[in-house]
Amino acid sequence: MDLLIRLWREEGGQGMAEYGLILALVAVLAIAGFKVLGTNIKEQVNTVGGYIADPNSAPSN
Repeated sequence: MDLLIRLWREEGGQGMAEYGLILALVAVLAIAGFKVLGTNIKEQVNTVGGYIADPNSAPSN
């Protein structure tokens, strides 16, 4: 019984669990952001790559 009471009151692992939850939340948000922005980023990279391959196709300023 003393073991259960001691484990109930001990808070040492609680901080690590909170950090783990925060890390998981950040990972989920990063993945969601990459999913949303992935297509736009891919299009921009392909556009720049096309300009590098054929500099004459780049818009003039």
